Amino acid sequence: MGNPTSIKTTEEVRDRLRVLAAERGTTITELLAELAARELTEAEREQRAVEAAHELGVEYTDTVRRAGRDAWAAIRAHQGTAAA
Repeated sequence: MGNPTSIKTTEEVRDRLRVLAAERGTTITELLAELAARELTEAEREQRAVEAAHELGVEYTDTVRRAGRDAWAAIRAHQGTAAA
């Protein structure tokens, strides 16, 4: 791991991270590293979408891109705040 640093957050978020880390038998630092590694950047999501379309034999057009984003937005809307 690299050099330690600080991240400012609320006490509530810090406390939740502490509980999540304890439940997983890890530290907050390791939990944050895992969460950051798991979450894709916009560029990574776009690249995976291009690769998936190619594998499916679909031309990755603006229309396909918009349809995919709309589908994911609908999925997230139906998930609600279950994680909170």
